[in-house]
Amino acid sequence: MAIRFHRARWAAIAATVCGYSSYGYGQEPAPIVSLTAEPPAAAANPPAATAVAPTPAAPCPECAAPACPSLPSYAGTLCDRPVLFGDLGGARSKLRDCGITFNVYTTQFGQAVTSGGLAHQAEYGGRVDYLLHLDGQKVGLWEGLFVDLHGETIYGRSANGLTGALFPISVGQTVPQPDGYVTALTGVKVTQALSENFALFAGKINTADSYNQPFTGGAMGLNGFMNMAMVLPPTLARTVPYSTFGGGFVVLKDKEPIISAMVLDPNNTPTVSGFDTFFDRGVTIFGQLNVPTQFFGLKGHQGVLGSYSNSKYLALDDLPFFLVQQFRGAAPVLPTETGSWSVTYLFDQTLGNFGCDSTLPWGVFGNASITDGDANPIHWFANFGVGGASPLARRPHDTFGLGYFYAGMSDSFKSLAPRFVPLRDEQGVEYFYNMAITPWCHLTSDFQVVTPVRGNVTASVASGVRLRIDF
Repeated sequence: MAIRFHRARWAAIAATVCGYSSYGYGQEPAPIVSLTAEPPAAAANPPAATAVAPTPAAPCPECAAPACPSLPSYAGTLCDRPVLFGDLGGARSKLRDCGITFNVYTTQFGQAVTSGGLAHQAEYGGRVDYLLHLDGQKVGLWEGLFVDLHGETIYGRSANGLTGALFPISVGQTVPQPDGYVTALTGVKVTQALSENFALFAGKINTADSYNQPFTGGAMGLNGFMNMAMVLPPTLARTVPYSTFGGGFVVLKDKEPIISAMVLDPNNTPTVSGFDTFFDRGVTIFGQLNVPTQFFGLKGHQGVLGSYSNSKYLALDDLPFFLVQQFRGAAPVLPTETGSWSVTYLFDQTLGNFGCDSTLPWGVFGNASITDGDANPIHWFANFGVGGASPLARRPHDTFGLGYFYAGMSDSFKSLAPRFVPLRDEQGVEYFYNMAITPWCHLTSDFQVVTPVRGNVTASVASGVRLRIDF
């Protein structure tokens, strides 16, 4: 029996569940388990995975009621087009009309620790992301089917190892692996919508693509904040792998995810196939409830997410994003814990728009998390920030952000090596300004002060720049 959808609404639902349309200022795409499918409208560069700007919608001849959502356009002069290479002589538009959308973007990082930390020096590195989106109906299969691929290349070195901190000051340089050179296919997701309000998905899931909190710039640290602690709750890193096999569902209302859940393989396998370790350590369960709000007549969200894994964890092993080499050999006994959980409360709230343009919002966001404190080295965590479109009248496509975080480390983690490497809670502040040179080129300045987890290291002061080009 064929699945039938209202065409005008279906195009918008497809964009929501597959993450190829705009979801918020300077955000990465949020495919299926995002905090929100449609936070305050984009005010900065378009999402990396799309790198395209919408064209005016044409009237829908079949329904006379709302207009059909527009398809992406690549047209424009060199200074106005959304991607550097434009339509490639019409090839991009033809492929798009046949259900194939691709995007490539590169991000360069230059960052230095100028005070405190472990060393005062600068490092340079970069990454390239490749994204491919297939519309099953347009390529000749069936309605409601979508396939999304995410490939990554990383090269160079980061300044993450210079701070003595638990959380990387440039999270985009930690995946699919920290430093060095590697190319990997980290996401192969198949989505099947069963109605306009319900979809199933499965495959190799890139979980960073699936997390998207407004006013942060996205979980990959490529558009807004760069510190891991400002772009997602780091309490999830213990139980939720970056790239792994899994599947789940999402329930939508008015084009926004309301309830979503995933079952994941606890093994993090971004640079290998993962078939040889397929669910051999148990399972991870991840779920989220998202409630859209309209406080003061302005858009916002209140949400709760949780994760649980029944896998076994060694105290210093398998800690994503953690600079394990700083502590290797310092703890004579490495206890093993079975099972770990975390619960997080999240919110974002638009506070206003600059000028009369509703697509230029600014607002606040925050997270508060608690974990088991045994297998997870972080017992509790909180952050708070403000960000959004630039208040500068002549810079409507720029964005900014200012935020603070605090991580309360668990007693079991602090007791690992108190004589060799004294450990303490970690906190920090970050400010960034993302300048749109053109729609396809963005230059970001970033400044961070972090009191690291290592008790014998003074506060690290780090500054840097980030250049992003969408091809």
